[in-house]
Amino acid sequence: MTDPRLFAHRGFAGEAPENTVAAAEWVAGDVDPTTAAVSPRRRADWIEVDVVPTADGDVVVFHDADLSGRDGRGLTDATGLVWETDTATVTDAEVLDSGETVPLLVDVLDAIPPDVGVNVELKNPGRRDLRPDEKLAGDALAERTAVWRPFVERVLAVTEGFGHDLLFSSFCEGALAAVRELSSLPVAPLVSESVADGLAIAREHDAAAIHPPIDAVRGTPFFDAERFGGSWDGDSSDPLGVAHAEGRAVNVWTVETWYEADRLAAAGVDGIVADYSAVLRE
Repeated sequence: MTDPRLFAHRGFAGEAPENTVAAAEWVAGDVDPTTAAVSPRRRADWIEVDVVPTADGDVVVFHDADLSGRDGRGLTDATGLVWETDTATVTDAEVLDSGETVPLLVDVLDAIPPDVGVNVELKNPGRRDLRPDEKLAGDALAERTAVWRPFVERVLAVTEGFGHDLLFSSFCEGALAAVRELSSLPVAPLVSESVADGLAIAREHDAAAIHPPIDAVRGTPFFDAERFGGSWDGDSSDPLGVAHAEGRAVNVWTVETWYEADRLAAAGVDGIVADYSAVLRE
């Protein structure tokens, strides 16, 4: 059994207000975001955060397109598309009635110790017409890379000067292509539909890792054969070996229980992306 790295999904979103400075401090093992008590439990190896632009071009840490969240779930006390809203309004929006507000990426990075890695998910460059979960080529890839390039440039500028290990992930190939065009930093395609396409994107951009969902991992009770049975690039016997043979890590999302984490570790995954810090037992 491997000892997977622990990625705090949105800053352990099951324990702290997601994608906030308080979540970053909780991941660091500093304080409990609800009681201000010192955290006694395992610190994450990595924190995963989502980034989108404001109307002013600033990079904020936020997951959804609308400030109210997907389907108006009340993620914040504000409404409107993030990239059509000025920075002051976005960063004044309260997250999940927690007292925490939507932060700038720079403020989250300031709260994360340099020995904790940062997985920056490039969520949206500021438009609705994205092409996620799709392997592109030729003019289509060039056009999508151009769409992402200005935002990626801003994100890279924010991360400069920080000492964290960085990993850039996205469901959109254009985002990863822009990172590789502008820097030598590692990237990882996020997979939701086809692992074969994810592996092809990983090869195209020399990705350090691939991030499949939990039900794409063969050899576990969670494997969805109907959905993913033929999607590991034709290799049905050792799907993790396809990525590992090419020198890529496999980090799996989103893991909710210790049992899921145990089974994934036994299967040989390299990273567990989780909402809760206790999924990996000491």
